[in-house]
Amino acid sequence: MRLWGRGSSINVQKVLWTLQELDLHFEHVEVGGRFGGLDAPGFLAMNPHGRIPVLEDGGGAIWESNAIVRYLCARYSSGDLCCEDLAERAAQDQWMDWTATTLQPAFIGFFWNWYRTPEARRDAKRCADLLASAHDAFAVLDKALPERALGRPAMGDIPMATLLYRYFTLEIDRPPLPRLEAWYADLCARPAYRTAVMRPYDELKGRLAF
Repeated sequence: MRLWGRGSSINVQKVLWTLQELDLHFEHVEVGGRFGGLDAPGFLAMNPHGRIPVLEDGGGAIWESNAIVRYLCARYSSGDLCCEDLAERAAQDQWMDWTATTLQPAFIGFFWNWYRTPEARRDAKRCADLLASAHDAFAVLDKALPERALGRPAMGDIPMATLLYRYFTLEIDRPPLPRLEAWYADLCARPAYRTAVMRPYDELKGRLAF
């Protein structure tokens, strides 16, 4: 098994965390950003979009981070991280889809427009609007957390929980989100989360073309 993608990428970190949570043996090949390689013919043969992450397993290649997380959980953790009951599986899928369509676009949109954009080029109103949308989305998640148990994450937790490290470490004002803060503290005690997600991201500061 081989994972392609730079470790400072949020989308790569989702997969790294899943692989380590499942205690799977894999090779990690750093590509993208300062490593380059996304336009190499061999990489484009795996993902014609030239984007990370890509997972090679069983003679095939899978791209799109949430699809990879679903694949790994279904293949290597059916009945555990991936629920066999279809109603429970749908509940996990809906949180993954909500993260992809609502939470991540707002928060990572802010991250790009504020942290990754050179200060002289920032659009203050755009940044404020995106951060407000991110706060609203995290508040929705905070209210829903009583329905969720702390401890080992399920498949649907992984994409949204991967975002929490940057949300809670960026130098920004945040509203009080007690349930989310408790969940984040619980995640920080997990070795796989610390290793895969709690990584420095300062190489991204002020860098759009990376």
